[in-house]
Amino acid sequence: MTLQLGQAISDGIRRILTPTGGILLVGFLALQLLTQASINTAVTSVFPDGPAGEIEAALGMTLPVSGTVAGGLFVGAVVLSSAYFAVLSRALTRPAEELSSFPSDLYTRRMGRATLSLFVGGLIVGPAIIIGFVMLFIPGIFLAVSFLFFTFAVGVEDRGIVDGLKRSWGLSRGNRLKLSVLVILAGVIGFISGIVGTLFDITNAAIVGELIVNTINSILFVLLYGIIAAAYLQLQGDNPERVDTSGVSESLDSIGS
Repeated sequence: MTLQLGQAISDGIRRILTPTGGILLVGFLALQLLTQASINTAVTSVFPDGPAGEIEAALGMTLPVSGTVAGGLFVGAVVLSSAYFAVLSRALTRPAEELSSFPSDLYTRRMGRATLSLFVGGLIVGPAIIIGFVMLFIPGIFLAVSFLFFTFAVGVEDRGIVDGLKRSWGLSRGNRLKLSVLVILAGVIGFISGIVGTLFDITNAAIVGELIVNTINSILFVLLYGIIAAAYLQLQGDNPERVDTSGVSESLDSIGS
């Protein structure tokens, strides 16, 4: 099926401007702040008290815990992020009329397996994409596009790692040029956020900068994933069966309608 990118963008925006979108935004922002603060705390804990204070002021948000605890919180945030992606994929691919609610099945159904699959899959896909970008940039975009729907294959369709990667590759086939627009957009978002953060660092307002940058990142990230979810719903027609959030097999065609 040919992707209608304009339709995906408009549908994705509508999906985000709902109570479900608001919940996902708050959740992602909390994860972002926890991750950033735990990293900053772990870094400052390495230095003596004097230099640590200067570094803390330069880095931004920190937590009133030891470096060891901060490291544990960082690992926990990474694992929680994998669980978050599973919930996000399930939440945003529901029928539009259901997006005013946030049922518990979204974050209880087979979460252990989905979290593990997304965590391990991220360890495979992430480095592969980075290596692809280092190799003349284009291979990185190609791989990022090809695995764009991995999260949805695992979270929505309950697929394993290998099957999820194959599924994403198949869904993107024939539409990689259009989908590359979304990957490039994600890169632009990251670039702009980096510039904003640097400007606040220069003005010695690192904490304010981190709060603003993470808020902007969260809004744009959730919006982007709303569009990816809409694109996924358009392209999943070649395998319409999945297990829905209540554990009953249903057609994805009803979700995309």
